[in-house]
Amino acid sequence: MRFRHPDGTLVHLSYCTNVHPAETLDGVLAQLRDHCEPVRRRLGRDRLGIGLWLAKDAAHALVDDPVALRGLRTELDRRGLEVVTLNGFPYEGFGAEAVKHRVYRPDWTEPERLAHTTDLARLLAALLPDDVAGGSVSTLPLAWRTGFDERAATTARAALTTLTERLDALEELTGKSVRIALEPEPGCVVETTTDAIGPLTALPGDRVGVCVDTCHLATSFEDPATALTALDAAGVRVPKAQLSTALHAEHPHRPDVRAALAAFAEPRFLHQTRTATAAGLRGTDDLPEALAGNALPDTAPWRAHFHVPLHAPPAPPLTSTLPVLKDALTHLVGGAHPRTPHLEVETYTWQALPPGARPRTRGHLADGIAAELTLARDLLTDLGLKELP
Repeated sequence: MRFRHPDGTLVHLSYCTNVHPAETLDGVLAQLRDHCEPVRRRLGRDRLGIGLWLAKDAAHALVDDPVALRGLRTELDRRGLEVVTLNGFPYEGFGAEAVKHRVYRPDWTEPERLAHTTDLARLLAALLPDDVAGGSVSTLPLAWRTGFDERAATTARAALTTLTERLDALEELTGKSVRIALEPEPGCVVETTTDAIGPLTALPGDRVGVCVDTCHLATSFEDPATALTALDAAGVRVPKAQLSTALHAEHPHRPDVRAALAAFAEPRFLHQTRTATAAGLRGTDDLPEALAGNALPDTAPWRAHFHVPLHAPPAPPLTSTLPVLKDALTHLVGGAHPRTPHLEVETYTWQALPPGARPRTRGHLADGIAAELTLARDLLTDLGLKELP
């Protein structure tokens, strides 16, 4: 979906296909047919943006076969879909029964991460619509924090420096500008937007910036205005933002609240949980840890890294952090000039929701994704952006 900001800038809204992960090119093509095109039809639009997730094997198949890459571009066009952003965070196995910490490997200390992200940038340059000159690829925030020392930081910085050089060469060759966006996430080396400033300002140029994920922002109790102002002051770009909401528990000491939270403690993904105390942010690496005994203070609200559907907050006594998303969106695109051209709805946890809230069919899932995009569209038009055909 395309929007025109009052200053004339084109702003793209898409949804991320990691919600129905596929590891192979055939699987990606099936996604377009079975999921993405039905969402577009429900929205009554001729064109829909998707934030494509390409796992390692699917990316390799496209890089190794120019005919297959042209075929993917043709299939996107045929189904009324366009791609201006890729989700390069998960490398493979995002559809596994237990993802947890696996999603952080390989990290930016490992050569596979640089090679994969380079492949994604090259593929994106070929998939961008003819009238769009710039794309974005979101990626993991360096690494999971455990064992990340100064030597690892040096290795990661060297890899990202090499990547910036490759992106410069890619633009010179293709005329397409691709930017990379580190996505701060609780528990990682770069957990907050503040954590991103040091590593990013140490890099040459401005090819690498921040992907602001509003679920992660809320989970870490970051104030959107403060976070974005600090990035601006440091000269750090925001190539992309992901529109998502976290799980919020206002009174975590209450038994009924804990019982409601326990329904979201599931085995597939990590659900890092945080609370803001007078002494600073406290947290656990997963929701079951927070619920076990006294692992986390419960005198102030908790937020858990669980991507809740934008339009469907959980039933009381829980809620979502939709107000944080709205505040962030105001500061991202509601000012005189947009801070980012790429917005992506990213609710990958539909099948991890408590059983009663999960979509039962493909059609129900398409209905839910369309409802999320409708909510996001309405927020954008309320901010003065004009929806384009």
